[in-house]
Amino acid sequence: MTHDSVQTEQNQKNTLSPSSVKTILLVEDDINIGEVLQQAIMQETSFLAILVSDGFQALQTVKGIRPNLFILDYQLPRMNGIELYDQLHAIRELKHVPALMLSAHLPRQELNKRKIQGMNKPIDLDDFLQTIENLIV
Repeated sequence: MTHDSVQTEQNQKNTLSPSSVKTILLVEDDINIGEVLQQAIMQETSFLAILVSDGFQALQTVKGIRPNLFILDYQLPRMNGIELYDQLHAIRELKHVPALMLSAHLPRQELNKRKIQGMNKPIDLDDFLQTIENLIV
């Protein structure tokens, strides 16, 4: 096998069609936590995780992608996770996308009203990954 054919084969493996890869939009303003969660998702699941640090970036990002799951920190700058969820779900193509809210202080009543799953920080990584698997269908 030549170097070129090996390279071509590797490229084919690395480029899955967008419809075959489930995408998670992870919105977390603490970059250290965000990167740990993103790495855990990418290493332990077959999903692609896109990390952004605030609601405005999230709203820009969904113009170019259609995530299969939103993972939202509740305490975000300028727009909290509930406000962001409401704005994301106001977009017709995203209305069906489930969400997982992360926070040390979850607004349980608001989550229940919207049927959003919540996890308290600090999160258990195994529970986190299992919850993601359960939410993405």
